[in-house]
Amino acid sequence: MRYVVAMVFAFIVSALATVFLGGSVADWVVAQNSFESSDAAENLHMLVFVGTIAAGLLVGWLVGWVIAGGGQSTPPAT
Repeated sequence: MRYVVAMVFAFIVSALATVFLGGSVADWVVAQNSFESSDAAENLHMLVFVGTIAAGLLVGWLVGWVIAGGGQSTPPAT
């Protein structure tokens, strides 16, 4: 069950990162640099956008993993 909760949180947080963070973070990073061609700017924009979504996926997974495992107790070692 812990994996299912982690996957649900990962999906939700990555969707939120896509909608609210991905575009604005990518636009900001591209605006901070100068480029010789528009292809280089577009490649960086795409890389930062996908990286933001991947970071959201990882953060969501970790949050879901911690929340789902919060009620477990490990038996003492014998």
